Amino acid sequence: MWRTLAGAAVLAVAMLAGAAARAAPLAAWVQMTGTGAQARAVVEGPRCPSLRVDGRARRMRLRAGADEAFANRICEAAVPKRAHRASVDGRSLPLPTPRPMRLVILGDSGCRLKDKVVQDCNDPVAGWPFAKVAHLAAAQKPDLVIHVGDYYYRETPCPDGDNRCDGSPYGDRWGSWKTELFDPAQSLLAAAPWVFARGNHEDCNRGGKGWFRLLDADAAVRTCPAGSETFLVPIGGASLGVVDTADPDDSKAQPANAAAFARNLAPLSAARDPVWIVTHRPVWEIYRQGDKLFDSGANINERSVVKDRGLPGVALVLAGHMHTFLSVDAAGDHPAELVVGTGGDLLDSDKARSIAAADVALDGAPAAKAFGMDRFGYFVFDRKGEAWEGAFHDLSDKVVARCKLAAGRLTCEAA
Repeated sequence: MWRTLAGAAVLAVAMLAGAAARAAPLAAWVQMTGTGAQARAVVEGPRCPSLRVDGRARRMRLRAGADEAFANRICEAAVPKRAHRASVDGRSLPLPTPRPMRLVILGDSGCRLKDKVVQDCNDPVAGWPFAKVAHLAAAQKPDLVIHVGDYYYRETPCPDGDNRCDGSPYGDRWGSWKTELFDPAQSLLAAAPWVFARGNHEDCNRGGKGWFRLLDADAAVRTCPAGSETFLVPIGGASLGVVDTADPDDSKAQPANAAAFARNLAPLSAARDPVWIVTHRPVWEIYRQGDKLFDSGANINERSVVKDRGLPGVALVLAGHMHTFLSVDAAGDHPAELVVGTGGDLLDSDKARSIAAADVALDGAPAAKAFGMDRFGYFVFDRKGEAWEGAFHDLSDKVVARCKLAAGRLTCEAA
């Protein structure tokens, strides 16, 4: 009897020790890569948890170990294409569908702390509404989420005594990434797999370490200086071509940057379907003054490549970088472009909530119709046969703009 009780006690202690070693993940999500869907988890214990797929355990491999800035481990495992259920330590994970019917698109979502520029990070309603944007977007029950980059903005400490950011973490470390992305987006990460694009705030002078450790789709964790490889995600009738534009200089010609962008575009030729480029910097930046829209002429390195070579096979460019909502219809050989940089960081202007529309000439092509406004929110794209219909939702979840992409033409109008 005593031996039985003693044995049971030993077993219970062992089980508790094992449970402690496999503490619940700090974060867990599914993201798309060039080889399919991948589950990732951030854990504190010494071992990676198991990924359970349809009742069977699969080993997650260590992606990155702990260090001073990231005192945790990142684990990953491929998700089988025909999986019906998946979880990590009891936390259910969303699974991809080969033909997603509803997409959510958003970007530029972190809270800005940069020297004297201080966003009201402690006000989740009007100051930094990313959590609200993510919650509203999750309620749309998307099949896939596309984030067009810029997750990390808390670069410098909160000024002493500033209630807008008191207690905020800063620097490229786990505490910042947790606060910037994984906490506020928890419901949206649980709603659907994500496609992550690298923004200029994830370049090697800012959040590069966290990017490569946590979100980069490449199998190996790269160390700076480095870039992310282009990869394709088929979505049925189109392929998302995820292209790194974190580094190109916006304002002056840099032949090395132009050559790198050209190399990043090359893998898109392998796509069997029309390509939607998913990237951070828009190829064509449309600026606004009052109610007027005009071509800024920025991103000259990318534009030089496109002007020389075009974008054959590309039907749409999805981007952020500009903290606005903007659509540009196709013109000449140019594909259409959609900018959704409205996820939570400071908008380009708090005085440009009204909608502006105009014909804008781009690089000598026939004038294209541009449409834009500066409002926090997210974009929903629904598949309708061979076309896509979209809606931009603001913080009240009101649809304020509707769009349609059909036969390579993108049209948007006020709802």
